[in-house]
Amino acid sequence: MSSEERVWVVPESLRSTFAERYGPVYSGVEADRRIRALTVFASCGDRVTADAIRLANLPLVGVVDLKTRRHEPVDPSVFAPLAARRHVKVRNPAGMLTERLRRAIRETVQAGGGLVEVDGEEDLGALALVEAMPPGATVIYGIPGAGVSFVAVDAVTREHVRGLVAQMELRRVDLGA
Repeated sequence: MSSEERVWVVPESLRSTFAERYGPVYSGVEADRRIRALTVFASCGDRVTADAIRLANLPLVGVVDLKTRRHEPVDPSVFAPLAARRHVKVRNPAGMLTERLRRAIRETVQAGGGLVEVDGEEDLGALALVEAMPPGATVIYGIPGAGVSFVAVDAVTREHVRGLVAQMELRRVDLGA
């Protein structure tokens, strides 16, 4: 049985498009205030997920890879409140969005939430969160050196994400078991 699966890769020509911000970005006290005020939301990134937990506002789903761009260590125990609901580990190489990660996020949302721990890189998981979260939810993700981006999930943002994924290169890759 082949373990090849579909992966979407950001082509070099689209890297700047994927670096653009699609929601308002806040930092410091204002980011904290907005995170505290969220109702149904998901987070992508270790620092932003840890911050939400620290602020006593647990996201429905947190997607982490136990690393930060600033190379600050992340204590995995900080994610225990999310992992207590459900803890899924999935492989997702850097620069890719695997079918495995998309499915893990979708299933975690449907199961009532939890932690999706990525072996590799979680950055493109924000796209899968916009796809999977219910309308009216918010997806937050960290932008190193800038703050936290807040993306409202609705028909417009879902269509935008579908458009981005459609521009990515679809490949088949053997990711192992």
